[in-house]
Amino acid sequence: MTLSADVQQGTWSVNVQTDAAQDGGFQSTIHVKHSSPDGAFEHSFHHAKIFATEREAVLEGLREGMTWIALKTTRTITV
Repeated sequence: MTLSADVQQGTWSVNVQTDAAQDGGFQSTIHVKHSSPDGAFEHSFHHAKIFATEREAVLEGLREGMTWIALKTTRTITV
């Protein structure tokens, strides 16, 4: 089974999908989007960790994506 989750508010969104990892466990694929006067930002990446359950993978993926959004919207990082 594949789990997915989506969180959005105003100008940003985070979408996470889980997939079975090659060596067991589950991996998160995270998609972040943010619109600003400087232009649209989109980034997709895999969480660095493999999780024992899909539930853990999707929740940690959402946390990681929302951390990216927080860093991007506060201009702590530029990509």
